[in-house]
Amino acid sequence: MTAIADTQLTQDTTPTWKKTLLFLADNSTIVVFIIMLIAAAVLSDKFYTTDNITNVLRQSVPLGLISLGMLYVILTGGIDLSVGSIMALVSVVVALLIPSVGLTIAIFIGLITATLVGCVGGGLVAYFKIAPFIATLAMMTVARGLAMIVSKGQPIFVDEMSFVDFGSGYFLGLPLPVYVFIAFGALAYFVNKRTSFGRLVISIGSNEIATRFAGIRVERFKFSVYAISGFACGVAGIIAATRTGVGSPVLAMGFELDAIAAVVVGGASLSGGRGTVVNTIIGVLILCVISNLMNLMNISGYHQQVVKGVIIILAVVLESFKSK
Repeated sequence: MTAIADTQLTQDTTPTWKKTLLFLADNSTIVVFIIMLIAAAVLSDKFYTTDNITNVLRQSVPLGLISLGMLYVILTGGIDLSVGSIMALVSVVVALLIPSVGLTIAIFIGLITATLVGCVGGGLVAYFKIAPFIATLAMMTVARGLAMIVSKGQPIFVDEMSFVDFGSGYFLGLPLPVYVFIAFGALAYFVNKRTSFGRLVISIGSNEIATRFAGIRVERFKFSVYAISGFACGVAGIIAATRTGVGSPVLAMGFELDAIAAVVVGGASLSGGRGTVVNTIIGVLILCVISNLMNLMNISGYHQQVVKGVIIILAVVLESFKSK
């Protein structure tokens, strides 16, 4: 009798409607993505053409790369507003150096530059205790200003054909930059799920004080995630430059907001401690599908900004519902 009573007491009495809402909230990123794919088929007969799908994938690469870097920053409870400016700075640096030092060294210097900018922002946050918003806002301004100074405010064209060919090239039917994104995503997933570094980054965002009491040097990890973000921006800036064959000081204007949006739409918490690589990638694809679909429907960029804003609000509302 006691066992039967215990079973009755432990039966789940949660209403079906609430279970459904909780399920949708827990899987909101995938649900939204599926809805977007269905809507795309209904709203445009051009969306599922091979050329258009290829275009969506190619366009998703720079945003995807910086969003994965942004994810690590947000997992610690921080934010990085400098990502778009770092992309612009790297594109200009690489375009300028290719004629004098060659493609390989130019790319190496560009990646070092991006990582150093990320390190400066990370140092301000981790060791000088400056709020991430302020520190990375300052680095956003500095990096964009340096891009303008170095390029004298003008786009720099790249004549190196192997550089441009990479941006427009294909392998097994997929654009070459997509393979860079896949490799970066796989590495980010491995680090996030299979390493102590990934677990400690999440721990810092979940409860920084407890992590400190456990003897973890939190500052090192905070510094590291901004360096990772900077490196990701460097790769993204180079990839973006290969698409156009131009290093531009105005490249990726507003990309920092798109990256934050992708991470949030992917279900990450802006307070830190929650977020996954897979959902972030899906968040990137959702934003790219929306932009592509509205372009196919000849909807202006101003309307696209409104739609993205609404999506961010809905994502945050779902997150608040999930946390209750």
